[in-house]
Amino acid sequence: MDTDLPESEIRPLIRQYTGPVVEVRRTVRGFSSDLTAVVECEKGPFFVKAVRSRPGGRRDSIIRERLINGFVSPVSPPLLWEAEDEHWLVLGFEVVDGRSSDFAPGSPDLPLVVDVIDRIGRLALPEVARDWIETRWDRFAADSSEAELFRGDSLLHTDINPSNLLVGAPGVWAVDWAWPTRGAGFIDPALLVLQLVAAGHSPGYAERWASQLPAWHKAAPGAIDAFAAANLRMYRAFAERKPDAAWLKSMVAASRSWTEYRGVTAV
Repeated sequence: MDTDLPESEIRPLIRQYTGPVVEVRRTVRGFSSDLTAVVECEKGPFFVKAVRSRPGGRRDSIIRERLINGFVSPVSPPLLWEAEDEHWLVLGFEVVDGRSSDFAPGSPDLPLVVDVIDRIGRLALPEVARDWIETRWDRFAADSSEAELFRGDSLLHTDINPSNLLVGAPGVWAVDWAWPTRGAGFIDPALLVLQLVAAGHSPGYAERWASQLPAWHKAAPGAIDAFAAANLRMYRAFAERKPDAAWLKSMVAASRSWTEYRGVTAV
């Protein structure tokens, strides 16, 4: 396969926004796109996400990211332009000079991470997101009543991890809004807990960080327990399908540690 094909195909499409392109430098992030790159160019640089114009999947995701960007600008780099033809949909963002955040115990990034998740939790739910109801954990809930605990009217990022929270100036940016949803406000803080446990924190210490977030305390009774158990079931199912994926094994271990700490059984 010609690994340069996406770059060569999108250059004519984006030229009106970039001018002559000097370099297309792929990034290590961006698993939800066919191409993520920093484009060095006459009018840039720009951070570019591109997906092939096929119905469903990645295209749906990047359309959500396009629609939500104007509402998350307090915490996320702005979308500066978009280009589309019959083959590609491309978004051009302002480049953020930052690095992946460090979730390890003792990291100086942790207060900044908690602050940006708090700021996400304070964003108003825009009308465009009202029908984006969070359902991804439903099939891993014990029953429909537990799944209902994941409902709510908060705007959620839903992919809290070190790569999506970039430390730079003037603080932390939340990037890759690939699948924002409307759901219970505790979910993003709970995802932080799970990532912190995976990074080496004890579950109790991880929850101490989450407890600084108002949404954590507003969770319905039993909601966090149900969510922890749903994550364990989800990651076990994913790991069974991809037994060689080390990161999935790590998430199974983190989820198991968290449910054991909370005294939750996930059969």
